[in-house]
Amino acid sequence: MKYRILVINVGSTSVKFALFDEEHLVKDAVLPIVDGNDTTRLADIDKKAVAFLAMAGAVLTDLAAIAARGGILRPVEGGTYRVNDGMLDDLKANRFGEHPSNLSAQVAASLVGEADIPVFMSDPVSTDEMIDAARVTGIPSIERHSILHTLSQKACARRAAAALGKPYDEANIIVAHMGGGISVGAHERGRIIDVNNALDGDGPLAPQRAGTIPAGDLVGLCFSTELREADIRQLLVGKGGVCALLGTSDFHAVQKMVEDGDENAIRIVDAMVLAIAKEVGARATVLKGQVDAIALTGGLVTWNYLPALIKERVEFIAPVSVYPENMENSALAAGALRVLRGEEQILTY
Repeated sequence: MKYRILVINVGSTSVKFALFDEEHLVKDAVLPIVDGNDTTRLADIDKKAVAFLAMAGAVLTDLAAIAARGGILRPVEGGTYRVNDGMLDDLKANRFGEHPSNLSAQVAASLVGEADIPVFMSDPVSTDEMIDAARVTGIPSIERHSILHTLSQKACARRAAAALGKPYDEANIIVAHMGGGISVGAHERGRIIDVNNALDGDGPLAPQRAGTIPAGDLVGLCFSTELREADIRQLLVGKGGVCALLGTSDFHAVQKMVEDGDENAIRIVDAMVLAIAKEVGARATVLKGQVDAIALTGGLVTWNYLPALIKERVEFIAPVSVYPENMENSALAAGALRVLRGEEQILTY
């Protein structure tokens, strides 16, 4: 008997559905979702989930499991969790942060209702496997936190390890996920032991992130202008980075600027490349130079120019591979499949 898995992946403006027969993708769709409060959006997405199943020629009772995208939870180990009441309570209350992905498990639980179909969540963004030394800063009340593109990072690292003929938990991989925000993680034998906080803008200059800013200048900006806290936060995350420097975070537009010879655009992209390469180099020191591979993934690597420039700067550390495809849906299905097959232990939140 094949395990049939429905994936529900809620984003800011759309929801991705995918139906898998084990590793085989049967059908997928990206559907817009309505504006409004969480209750309105939940009802809308729930209807779309039912419609997607019908479109895929399936019914709820066909499913062995539903795999929901991980929301913002308390810090947890990486792996696959069975969604429970405690997790749903935290997601409904946005207890640890507000993000559209918090709706994914809620939609899945509503869809299942009283049916005996498990809902799983793999590698949520709040996965925290950092070593203690990576948390410490020079201010006792401030620690570094692990917030990253965990699902994409781990899926990419597994691919890179498999290409080397190694299991993920026996390889050392540096992964850079590059989208609106950029996270660069050091994967040591299956654990992400150090990574920049991609949510708050720490790390490289990115399309919508300012990246790490000189501390003194940032303090000066906070106290020398009439900007409110919310304005400063938007400069760091959302309207900072490439968006602030070039007036757009649309990388198709940035690509055209570069191809048209816009010197300022070329300068900014070069600066972003350097910042990403420096983060990769930093993660290499965390792994004590024992790096099996460097893997680049995320929406930005579809522009060949960018990974090629990064490769020039970091390939002396380890071989560089590029994975341009979006792995989120297949990674969610794979996480559910591993626990259904008994290849991985189900974790409890």
